Amino acid sequence: MTSPIESELVRRAAAGDPAATEALLTDVRPGLVRYCRARLGRVGGAYTTADDVAQEVCVAVLRALPRYREQGVPFAAFVYGIAAHKVADAHRAAVRDATVSPTGAPLDRPDAAPGPEQQAVSTDLARRLSALLGRLPEVQREIILLRVAVGLSADEVGTIVGMTAAAVRMTQSRALARLRTLAEGALDEVAA
Repeated sequence: MTSPIESELVRRAAAGDPAATEALLTDVRPGLVRYCRARLGRVGGAYTTADDVAQEVCVAVLRALPRYREQGVPFAAFVYGIAAHKVADAHRAAVRDATVSPTGAPLDRPDAAPGPEQQAVSTDLARRLSALLGRLPEVQREIILLRVAVGLSADEVGTIVGMTAAAVRMTQSRALARLRTLAEGALDEVAA
């Protein structure tokens, strides 16, 4: 459930108080960035797309805030509902854009990005983690991302996914056990 302090902050922000709006966005943005990065991963060694989507979520929250009315669920459920839709839009756009080839324009200055070896290692690790998460059922994957990557409480996640806090904790436990089993299997395949 939303705390009285958070409810007051949301109410003031929805009423157009600039300081409350700034405080609210400052509070929710780090979790949104973690959520979008966990859902979208890296593209070309950077989180640019995920960070852009997180920014789009913040803009959408700002636009929807004047119409927001508390309905007995945490504000986080409202925010992460918007985030889930924006992430889905980004996935659809990525599939559409996969057929377009980039135009590789030369750089005007030295590239400060990690070197090819570090990018390859990071990309491989991200790919492996994404593949493991992809083998979980959607609800388990969403709970892991919201609990671990974003850091939401079981109560907040339960509101978002429509489960009790106890059911969220149980599902998280099962998902982590499944991930351990999948990771061990992947290590056995590499060793063979």
